[in-house]
Amino acid sequence: MSPRIARWLEVVRLKHVDRAGWIRAGISHPESVAAHSWGVAWLVLELLPPDLDLGRALAYAVLHDLPEARVGDITPHDGVDAADKHAQEARAAAALLPRALADRWRAYEAQADPEARFVRQLDRLDMVLQAVAYRERANDVRPFLVSARRVVVEPELVALLDALEQSV
Repeated sequence: MSPRIARWLEVVRLKHVDRAGWIRAGISHPESVAAHSWGVAWLVLELLPPDLDLGRALAYAVLHDLPEARVGDITPHDGVDAADKHAQEARAAAALLPRALADRWRAYEAQADPEARFVRQLDRLDMVLQAVAYRERANDVRPFLVSARRVVVEPELVALLDALEQSV
């Protein structure tokens, strides 16, 4: 098997990595990390301001959690130092992605441009959408809203969070 195909087979594991925060919230059979990435990409298509680059934003949406195919969904509750988490994910990105895509992943992680910063906010908005969808199955979804509010600053996105909070 070629190294490229072996990488692809590892990457598709993302479809089977459950989002750890939902497990912690008491959700059985939660969304996968890949499903979350799809949600972020969909929000990019719906909400990206016209002055931002769609291709770059979609790449960020698809790539932002891809290293979790190798390292898992490490959350702040796991007791892993943020620098160690970043180092693990950076090594995974370098191993799993061609150089140009690994560079794109690093740019997102560095929040190097307006697209990266907007996609990070959409990452949190997707989390809140999922929280609202899970509200009857979860122990408590409010911590997900609180977490999102620390990141979401774009007025249009803040208004969407306000509307979603009314649903909880």
